[in-house]
Amino acid sequence: MSDQAKSHLQITGLSCAGCVRRAETALAGVPGVSSAEVSFASESAQVLHDPSVSLDDLTKALETAGYPAGLADVTLSVEGMTCASCVGRVEKALRATPGVLSASVNLATETAQVRYLLGQSSPSQIAHAARDAGYPAVVKGSEPDTKDERKAKEIQSLTQKTLLATALVLPVFIVEMGGHVYPPLHHLVAMTIGEQTSRVLQFLLIAITLVGPGRAFYTKGIPALFKGAPDMNSLVALGTLAAFGYSTVSTFAPGLLPDGTAHVYFEAAGVIVVLILLGRLLEARAKGRTGEAIRKLLNLQVKTAQVERGGEVVDLAIEEVVVGDILHVRPGEMIAVDGSVISGESHVDESMLTGEPIPVLKSRKSQVVGGTVNGAGALTYRAEKVGRDTMLAQIIAMVEEAQGAKLPIQGLVDRITAWFVPAVIAASLLTVLVWLIFGPAPALSLALVAGVSVMIIACPCAMGLATPTSIMVGTGRAAEMGVLFRKGDALQSLQAARVVAFDKTGTLTEGRPELVALTPVDLPEDEVLRLVAGVESKSEHPIAAAILRAAKLRGLEVPKPEGFQSVTGFGAEALVEGRRVLVGADRYMDREGVDTSLLTSQADQLASDSKTALFAAVDGQLAALIAVADPIKRSTPLALTMLRDMGLQTAMITGDSPATAEAIARDLGIDHVVAGVLPDGKVEAIARLRTQGAVAFVGDGINDAPALASADVGIAIGTGTDIAIEAADVVLISGDLLGVTNALRISQRTIANIRQNLFWAFGYNVLLIPVAAGVLYPLTGMLLSPALAAGAMALSSVFVLSNALRLRWVGEAHDGSPTVPQSAQTAIPAPAE
Repeated sequence: MSDQAKSHLQITGLSCAGCVRRAETALAGVPGVSSAEVSFASESAQVLHDPSVSLDDLTKALETAGYPAGLADVTLSVEGMTCASCVGRVEKALRATPGVLSASVNLATETAQVRYLLGQSSPSQIAHAARDAGYPAVVKGSEPDTKDERKAKEIQSLTQKTLLATALVLPVFIVEMGGHVYPPLHHLVAMTIGEQTSRVLQFLLIAITLVGPGRAFYTKGIPALFKGAPDMNSLVALGTLAAFGYSTVSTFAPGLLPDGTAHVYFEAAGVIVVLILLGRLLEARAKGRTGEAIRKLLNLQVKTAQVERGGEVVDLAIEEVVVGDILHVRPGEMIAVDGSVISGESHVDESMLTGEPIPVLKSRKSQVVGGTVNGAGALTYRAEKVGRDTMLAQIIAMVEEAQGAKLPIQGLVDRITAWFVPAVIAASLLTVLVWLIFGPAPALSLALVAGVSVMIIACPCAMGLATPTSIMVGTGRAAEMGVLFRKGDALQSLQAARVVAFDKTGTLTEGRPELVALTPVDLPEDEVLRLVAGVESKSEHPIAAAILRAAKLRGLEVPKPEGFQSVTGFGAEALVEGRRVLVGADRYMDREGVDTSLLTSQADQLASDSKTALFAAVDGQLAALIAVADPIKRSTPLALTMLRDMGLQTAMITGDSPATAEAIARDLGIDHVVAGVLPDGKVEAIARLRTQGAVAFVGDGINDAPALASADVGIAIGTGTDIAIEAADVVLISGDLLGVTNALRISQRTIANIRQNLFWAFGYNVLLIPVAAGVLYPLTGMLLSPALAAGAMALSSVFVLSNALRLRWVGEAHDGSPTVPQSAQTAIPAPAE
């Protein structure tokens, strides 16, 4: 599958689950397409295909099916072109950009007209393609509409149509329905303008409604019907045209109908259009809210940046920033792109990435990420990743891909909706036939009412929205918590996990040694630490770095050593302020004739607690016992407790020695321990754990990649390696293990929400189709009005959307600073990072 290409397209014209099915079938029918997933909620498609399949092939398939891909045009201002060959090179570069369908470059005006697919490319990416070819280009004028702007225009258009349709239908509704509820009104109309004139006026008002605000139902629904692929628009078109046509005959040629059946249902046709439009308006507004997480992420993208060009600092559009540019960021500004600090010092708020509220100190060689907020200092940094390569852009891409994914549970919906609309039409026709044969007089009128009601109430909108809206809101809320579902099906499979297995180093622990205890003999503690740090300041060993961090955290001034010597496998020594200082293992002290018996028992206890024990000697006398360990992450104990409270088993799979692993597992209350294993051993361990149920594995290193890939769900720590992240199904951006509980909670709540939606959508149709068909008529003497059927149908879609939106308020697990087990406590705190 690695040689497969993936295309992301925006699709127009989707109105129900049946449309989704047909769009998917059209895309899947293109030779070379492996899979196609269409989301009704996000109105997008993700297509996996051979590189030989062109975007033209995909767009033509969608066009033929009646669901055109979303297109946009952009004009670029291009510099540096001098001849026709330049034009050819620019056009070639633009056409090679993913998502570009056509490009035309004009040498005289130095512009390029480009048509591209929404969702597959963007104006900034297209401009970058021209720049990469050696011809600087910028977007001319305002950029084309964003998805939010298109959604806003759709909402505005639906609002106008709904208001116009309401204004046209309301007089008809008042006259017709008001006359039934309040007979004097009926007599008043008959005595003033007359019943026939009233019917003609109703005909005119409803005709304008159908041709005007309701036109889309017929321009889309009727052609779909003739193609043998009816959709929701077809149901609305058939229902309203049946009511309108019957009423028209009753008005202008009543003699063609049996005696006593020449009734008019103009108000039913009009109210159906109003209520369906109102339902779509509410849907559009709710759909807009489902994408709120993506909007928040997009708002973090900076529009301009201060860049050094030609010896001075100028403001440039973010699209013009290239790798290697030197950028300046002032206090309080957002960092524009990913890069490395070359000068300055400042604290940067990275909470948008890590969720940690404490700003992180950035200085020379520190990495900065686009979208984070600079504090009170000024920084100068070199751009290393721009455009779609930045971390923020990749996060947005991951969230969008997860939101458009199709879960296994959706398969049931797809199979049902494949035949649902034709079945509804058949049920409607059967209802009419049964009423004509067995119904009381006036059978024709009653048959029409029942048939239209069945057709309208059974529109499968709610079924089409049930799954994708929950996915959109759930994955968006997860992203706000710092949890990225890289693969859509992980959202469903994670909630089925029964065992959560962890790597140790860098996952349960911080992944680097820290000074956790220092026991002095005669000298003051700070004095010993200062002298030892002086020796270690010349060493590059990780333990030396831990001692130096602890000294700096205490604000100690580290003296410069003289005559530093490192003895591999033993320790190091140096002259510090004229005193000979030794730091190393007990064997080093023995070799140098230093008596350590005073602290030997304490050193043995530290070793049994999985800590590294070192000794320090000053001028030949034992000065201190030093303990170094890889500390447990602050959030680890609480995360493991929460997982156990959720009924899950926990496991640790590590390459460390069994004694060390058992000590940590004992303190943390981990159920299963597998120690001393190589990467392939982790895969075997997961296979054994699978006897307890589905296994989720959490890891961060290159050696965790096989285990992440083989587990039922692989969860990568976002602070880990790129290889581990690529192998995982879920990524925790911050590296905080509470993200595991957040991921599980979101997965469980989202799947539960989907099941609720599907139960409502299917149950609604199962219960109300018989009611609409008139099954209660023999008992109550009443039939469900087509207008009420339209209202109920719209209400079902709004209910499903509203239920999905509840996922926006799923609670997030927070670190309540739990008590860390004794073996993991740090006597000398590690610096906040």
